Amino acid sequence: MDGREGHESADTGGADRGVTRRRVLELGIGALAAAAVTPELLRGGSRSVMNAQTDVVMKRIPRSGEEIPAVGLGTWQTFDVGSDRTQRTALAEVLRTFHRLGGRVVDSSPMYGTSQEVLGDLAVETGLISDLWVATKVWIDGQSEGIDQMQRSMALLQRPSHIELMQVHNLRDVEVHLDTLEEWKAEGRFDYIGITTSSDRQYGAVEALLEAEPERIDFLQINYSLAERASGERILTMAQDRGIAVMVNRPFAGGRLFGAVRGRPLPEWAGSFGCEAWSQFFLKYVISHPAVTCAIPATSDPEHLVENMGGGRGELPDEATRRLMEEAIG
Repeated sequence: MDGREGHESADTGGADRGVTRRRVLELGIGALAAAAVTPELLRGGSRSVMNAQTDVVMKRIPRSGEEIPAVGLGTWQTFDVGSDRTQRTALAEVLRTFHRLGGRVVDSSPMYGTSQEVLGDLAVETGLISDLWVATKVWIDGQSEGIDQMQRSMALLQRPSHIELMQVHNLRDVEVHLDTLEEWKAEGRFDYIGITTSSDRQYGAVEALLEAEPERIDFLQINYSLAERASGERILTMAQDRGIAVMVNRPFAGGRLFGAVRGRPLPEWAGSFGCEAWSQFFLKYVISHPAVTCAIPATSDPEHLVENMGGGRGELPDEATRRLMEEAIG
């Protein structure tokens, strides 16, 4: 299962991505796109792949100055495979390739079925547990229930004493959980705390929190893409002005963007900032917003993973080019 659909970090696009890769190869654009379908890249046997980390786009977290890669990895649906050994083996390769290409940020949630457990197990199996920048969420009502859930999540992620980011998922019982998150952050269990949404129905509540209690929030996770720009009109700027990092879910709008460009070649001018596939076009639009710290597309396909990671390397579009990108999608 490609798993690129649903809300939060996951996005669809399997069939359209195949067309994109074929188009890229027909045009002979870029070594990375060609490498995306080679076994050597997936095995890590290519020196050029190992060196591909040198131009990874890094973004600074406002509250600390820490830099993280601008393209991370979501786990909604894609890592919810239970004990299926075949699927776990494929996901281990996704995780290795992600790390090999400079990726560090991984995001999960107790809402995502077995995703936390699978991610934790594979992080240990691949030897990457200490190299990953781990984010998850609390998604339950009640203080004691939230504490129990967070303890379980951290254990499943194989990081029982510390993770980088804990978020209140979809603002559920947000005031209660923020109290606990602040306490745990002070104790060193988290580096950062935050809130998430993937629905414009919650934008009013998000704005209210950013306005009233910005000092309590280090990260805002929110949907933003060429097809879902509403958060960029006000909320992203609010976060930036208040020193709050932004993690973007749904950067492909649940796969809708791939449907919008089906059968269309990339604009020629997209090559000027290193785009070799539509996925990179979409991701570079997202991470070039000055408020955005990182985006978390999800995939269980190693080829799509390589393609996505290309969206977090090289040059980013300037403001004038971003307007052209919006016009190209409509």
